[in-house]
Amino acid sequence: MTTATTRHSERRISPVFVGILAVTAVTGWATWTGFAEQPGVAVFLFVTTAWIVSLCLHEYAHARTALHSGDISVGEKGYLTLNPLKYTHALLSIVLPVIFVIMGGIGLPGGAVFIERGRIRGRWKHSLISAAGPLTNVLFAVVCTAPFWLDALDGVPNDFRFALAFLALLQVTAALLNFLPVPGLDGYGVIEPWLSYGIRRQVEPFAPFGLLFVFALLWLPAVNGVFFDVIDTILKSLGISDFETYCGQELYRFWQGSNEFCSAAP
Repeated sequence: MTTATTRHSERRISPVFVGILAVTAVTGWATWTGFAEQPGVAVFLFVTTAWIVSLCLHEYAHARTALHSGDISVGEKGYLTLNPLKYTHALLSIVLPVIFVIMGGIGLPGGAVFIERGRIRGRWKHSLISAAGPLTNVLFAVVCTAPFWLDALDGVPNDFRFALAFLALLQVTAALLNFLPVPGLDGYGVIEPWLSYGIRRQVEPFAPFGLLFVFALLWLPAVNGVFFDVIDTILKSLGISDFETYCGQELYRFWQGSNEFCSAAP
């Protein structure tokens, strides 16, 4: 197997990731039990660390798929340890996505594991490597929304329910944005192997600016409205209402102190 060419230490889960998981678990418990005096603080920490966990899994999925496709260098780079500090651009993969969640409630795609594509043969493998990341966000969204579409919310405290709804919104936005066929995003990586050499050469200079282009478009009210209409439609099909995502975001932004309406929810 391909993994036999990587050392065990290169595949050992990082203590950094374990620590992030521990914070997620503790703050999730605090959100569920109402242990914290300020529930918004617990929701903020729970959603933020869970979001970071999903970003780590996103990048791990890229790296692991690349490993099994022939790029054994991902082990040497530390990508298989789930340590976010090992990414090529930790700022793009972790810091900026967290900032944008705080600012606008958008699951901004990360993406900073360097895959040595020359080691990989076959267009399908290249496409699958690119698709693996956003598919992880899809899976994360399915897990977050499961209590809603399974109608298993009896006994689930409101704060935890709202936090899950907001986290689901982040995962759905991340998956949708990542799958856009825009240079620099995973969606373009899926189709790129199937494009002609000439087209790829013409598009290549624009790849570093693809994410900025998408973000700029989302600032336009018309585009933003259509985008979130699509997100709301997806979430409603999974049993999550606008009210639940709204309250989740309000709790998350605890410093605004404007969640009295949600606190009175049945």
